[in-house]
Amino acid sequence: MPKATANGVELEYDTFGDPSAPPLVLIMGLSTQMTAWPEPFCQSIADAGFHVVRFDNRDCGLSTILDVPPPSFGDLLAGDTSGVPYLMSDLADDVAGLLDALGFPDAHIVGLSMGGMIAQQFAIDHPGRLRTLCSIMSTTGAPDVGQPAAEVLMILLSPAATNREEAVDRGQKMFETVGSPAYPTPTEDLRARIGEAYDRSFTPEGSARQLACIVASPDRTAALSAVNVPSAVIHGDADKLVDVSGGRATAAALGVSPLIIPGAGHDLPEELWPTYVEAIVANAQKAG
Repeated sequence: MPKATANGVELEYDTFGDPSAPPLVLIMGLSTQMTAWPEPFCQSIADAGFHVVRFDNRDCGLSTILDVPPPSFGDLLAGDTSGVPYLMSDLADDVAGLLDALGFPDAHIVGLSMGGMIAQQFAIDHPGRLRTLCSIMSTTGAPDVGQPAAEVLMILLSPAATNREEAVDRGQKMFETVGSPAYPTPTEDLRARIGEAYDRSFTPEGSARQLACIVASPDRTAALSAVNVPSAVIHGDADKLVDVSGGRATAAALGVSPLIIPGAGHDLPEELWPTYVEAIVANAQKAG
């Protein structure tokens, strides 16, 4: 897959569909590689008339992994953010740099989880480069909404895996906790998927830096009210990683009605691909 130099880092990316079609960028979440956007999912959006781009965020996958120590979460919780190497605005600038590298003056921007936060920040910081915005399973950064359940927080803050087996076991525990209760993934499929991700790239310190970025970045609520492009918000009502209150708050800030999916958690079960694709495409088509 190709790499693009963007905002001082290298971003691994790939594309789907007609290069002359309107560009639509998919941004994945915390510690999650671009391959978590399934190829058939991406192709379905491309088949609807878009040039789809997915990429690895910095500190994840095959993109640049920073060579700086993760900040202390004790310091973060005490309000000291001096050790945080980048904020959400820097990740939004990465997206702008990717558009530059690919020759796109603007694009439809779709983000999931932390990717939704990046998409929101991109809309705030780069309004002239935004055709439409879609925020999925995400939140505004306000401290009173979108928080993880206690059992999820314990997994997030537990020591990093030291080998493949530990990583697969931990990943299985996380996804079985936060996944869609109405659309469970078979254990064998889940473990295979986690193992494939580990084999492609395993960057626990990068994950810690991304989590610190989420914690240290400011609330986007007020600034989102100025976003004036067609916007969509999608969230599952059973999401334990980013509580559905985060999606509702995002929609309220943007002045839109959220699509709340019953029985959906913090994953992309195949049974729901048509629902997500339809909502993404319908919103993007509003731009004309």
